[in-house]
Amino acid sequence: MKLRWSRTLTLLPALALALGVTTAPAAAAPTVSSGWNNYSCKPSAAHPRPVILVHGTFGNSVDNWLGLAPYLVARGYCVFSLDYGQLPGVPLFHGLGPVEASAGQLASYVDRVLAATGASKTDLVGHSQGGMMPRVYLKFHGGAKKVNALVGLAPDNHGTDLDGLTRLLDLFPGAKDHLEGLTPGLTDQIVGSDVLNRLNEGGDTVPGVHYTVIATKYDEVVTPYRSGFLDGPDVRNVLLQDLCPADISEHLAIGLADRLAFHETANALDPAHATPTTCLSG
Repeated sequence: MKLRWSRTLTLLPALALALGVTTAPAAAAPTVSSGWNNYSCKPSAAHPRPVILVHGTFGNSVDNWLGLAPYLVARGYCVFSLDYGQLPGVPLFHGLGPVEASAGQLASYVDRVLAATGASKTDLVGHSQGGMMPRVYLKFHGGAKKVNALVGLAPDNHGTDLDGLTRLLDLFPGAKDHLEGLTPGLTDQIVGSDVLNRLNEGGDTVPGVHYTVIATKYDEVVTPYRSGFLDGPDVRNVLLQDLCPADISEHLAIGLADRLAFHETANALDPAHATPTTCLSG
């Protein structure tokens, strides 16, 4: 038993780090003058809905969006981002709490943004867990009537097996329960979790919401990468390498810095003015 737990303690950090880590060194919070998280921002006729960015596991409202938030602000969007899934005594690294509770936090934040901007609906853009968790909000927290579009960057919509790593938990009695007790937001993302089973039962989508999934075949966290794709009406699944075979972004880069993914996000937010995404898009 001692040997088994020694192996378990070795496995847990690797699993935790692998499941969607999306953060860079902590940065200062965005200011009102930056136009990001500016609660005095009013949506324009060209972009009538505020955009809410939803970070991934181990991310936060700043670090995950140092690339995409300014990109969207420069294109005239009112852009907001939230922190969710905080654990007591764990600063900066969020998205670790139960997915169901995180969806409740998102629900409250959406209401706050809609009240501040005067908009009737918002668009959501999420990375990793942040692309999957909003679907819980849409399905179980009344979010469908408040959301026009959901864009997922490398989301784990049907869970991940981390190239088989999660199956190793079954070799260590109690390991999965121990991990779930420490960081339930991680085990909620494993293929076959109760949360994912309830989320995907009866179909991947809810009526009235436009879905876009942007994935990379080099994703080493959401495996297999096609598990992020959705089935259903009003769904567009995009593989970056179909747009540009030379794109080598993996799980982190697609959310942090990939200009093709950013361009596809902008297309999804404003499909009436979409332009082709190529290797030269920026």
